[in-house]
Amino acid sequence: MNKAITDGVLFMPPAFEAGLDQWSSGTGRPGSDTYDGAVNAALVPADQDFGGCLELQKVEGTQRLRYMGETPILPGCYLRVTARVKAVSGNLPDVRIAAWAGTGGGSHLGGVVETGPQLGLTQYGQVVEVSAIVGTGTRPGVNMPWGPQAVFGHFGLDLTGPNGGVVRIDDLVIEDVTRVFLRDMLSLVDVRDYGAVGDGITDDSAAFEAADAAADGREVLVPEGVYHLGETVSINSAVRFEGRVTMPTDKMLLLPKRFDYPAYAEAFGDEELALRKAFQALLNNSDHDSLDLGGRKITVSAPLDMQAAVPNKASYSTRRVIRNGQIEAASGGDWATETRTSQARYSTSATRKLTDVANIANIPVGALVEGNGVGREIYVRSKNVAAGELTLSAPLYDAAGTQNYTFRSFKYLMDFAGFSKLSKFVLSDIEFQCNGECSAIRLAPTGLAFHLRDCFVSRPRDRGVTSIGNGCQGMLIDRCQFLSNEDAEDVPDRVSVAINANSNDIKLRDNRATKFRHFALLAGANNIVTGNHFFQGDSVPNGVRSAGLVLANDHTSTIVSGNYVDNCFIEWTNEQDPTPAFSAGYSFSALSISDNVFLSGDVAPWFSYIVVKPHGEGHFLNGVTISGNRFRTLNGSIDRAERVDTSFADLNYGRTKNVTVAGNSFHGVDKQVANPLRVYHDQASPAESWTVQANGGLPFGAWARAIDSVVARGKIRNAASVVRHSAPYARLEEGPDRDRVILVWDEAMRGEVIATIRIDL
Repeated sequence: MNKAITDGVLFMPPAFEAGLDQWSSGTGRPGSDTYDGAVNAALVPADQDFGGCLELQKVEGTQRLRYMGETPILPGCYLRVTARVKAVSGNLPDVRIAAWAGTGGGSHLGGVVETGPQLGLTQYGQVVEVSAIVGTGTRPGVNMPWGPQAVFGHFGLDLTGPNGGVVRIDDLVIEDVTRVFLRDMLSLVDVRDYGAVGDGITDDSAAFEAADAAADGREVLVPEGVYHLGETVSINSAVRFEGRVTMPTDKMLLLPKRFDYPAYAEAFGDEELALRKAFQALLNNSDHDSLDLGGRKITVSAPLDMQAAVPNKASYSTRRVIRNGQIEAASGGDWATETRTSQARYSTSATRKLTDVANIANIPVGALVEGNGVGREIYVRSKNVAAGELTLSAPLYDAAGTQNYTFRSFKYLMDFAGFSKLSKFVLSDIEFQCNGECSAIRLAPTGLAFHLRDCFVSRPRDRGVTSIGNGCQGMLIDRCQFLSNEDAEDVPDRVSVAINANSNDIKLRDNRATKFRHFALLAGANNIVTGNHFFQGDSVPNGVRSAGLVLANDHTSTIVSGNYVDNCFIEWTNEQDPTPAFSAGYSFSALSISDNVFLSGDVAPWFSYIVVKPHGEGHFLNGVTISGNRFRTLNGSIDRAERVDTSFADLNYGRTKNVTVAGNSFHGVDKQVANPLRVYHDQASPAESWTVQANGGLPFGAWARAIDSVVARGKIRNAASVVRHSAPYARLEEGPDRDRVILVWDEAMRGEVIATIRIDL
């Protein structure tokens, strides 16, 4: 690049023969003394070495020669000033290129270097050349870096040393040597040309902004060096980082033209810091809605506190996406679980509070709560240190009084718990490689429509996705793989949970999970669980199995359809609220389990695929459909596909309503249940009362509360073998288990009937 050629910029001063009135013995500014008529200066028209030249006698301590014209200084343009000099007589002086630097207002620019390297004249008649390079940027080889404030200069030379000597000076040469410094000025704008220093201390923010403003479609280059940016900087041009950037936590680097993680990795030279700063920019710039990790693997050594990365945002509700990469936990990082044990009091009058909490300041928000009467996946949602009070994510089922609680705060690769609210946030096509070191994702306490899609959550130590409050409202998890770190453990020894949610409207679709303690615990209502495959078996003969899907809300209003439930079961419990909503007709209600594949092998005979576990007396089934499922057990059979776990309480079978169990297939299951249940009864000898037994075919061991029909299968005859056409009446809920129906005739009869029995009215 040469500005004299491309833009017609005039750098060269005139020859001395054009007149010495253009050459100053001072600064070169208007009004300064010139050499026109000076007694110590004369034009020499024909020197054997120079042709026309200036002969000058040194009479001052620093004899100055300055061109009075203003030579322009342009950002990105570098000028070399050259003079050829020879001593003629008298004392031999020293010579150097020198200048006066000016700003846009015509004032002197102080604090910059205005002289070049000094050269001593050692003999008469010897031609020596002195030169210096001047420009706005601090570069190797630039003798006079003047910065972006410089606008023009008065150039010439100085004679120093002893007075009295006479020298001859050839015409001064000023030429554009930018090509020496810039590899391709047609496409690159270097931040150093606009004053960036790159020493890691000087604030280069203004230089970055100036370079971006001048780029005009070209690429901004940040060359080798460490550039401290003390303020928020936005670069709207394409940018290339060869050097490294540092900046305060609360200041942002915004790269709208090249917004992706690789750009931030280049800029900051640290994978963790780069991800934090890129996330900070994602939430602070409306020009982009997603952060592309560029397929990069990002190794982190400590939890990524996502809110701390964005200190100016306590909450966020605009759709944002992070996608396409891998985040990996470094071995030996800061992943140790924080464990605290404290005494606290629980009262059923404030079901989500622990009060009088000892050492409350040391209990982390987001910690898992464990203790007597505490259900699964109960977390500390917030705390009030002054009041000694913790707010929990859900009630406790049997913890009234004072006891010791254990609080365990897991460490997460990506932790959003610092936000008060986070909505419409998406993580897509990311592998969270926990390596058994840590958990994966912790949600904010509140929020709406968090979305995890097409991701791998690989080997989490404790949890995959954790909700400590209501940040899971409307959460969608689609087409994800949850791969346990506990493959080698037998089922009773596993502790990890892939997903938990406390709020409503959860969608779990087309996911796969292997060998966790639980695939998912859903404590809210109105959920859809479809197309998932969750597998939790081991190789222990007649082994126990854990629940794959836990529904921890009695009125669950949930659809579970088209899943592959593999060596685990669905558990329906109210452990987070033992009080039934009888007045609303709720209790265990509004659940549809349809068209699923249930498979197990080498399990104990008492294993079942659907388990209802009530806490508190009086609960009942209301509005339950179990249809079109395929129940199959290998290597041995099980007693039944469904059952009630009475560890805490049994159901009230006298209130069962609107239950349909139909169209299911059973293989390796002894008791094949249905409601309504069709029972065949053969009364071989005449009797007035026929006892029709369900033989364990009523779902959940419920009572025979109704009979829809009794149809004779052939002729009904009396004791004399006379055909009768009378009809019996039915006595219900007979027998020790109240699962029998007695048909009462008006005389002793024999024959065959098919009875349709129901557990509900």
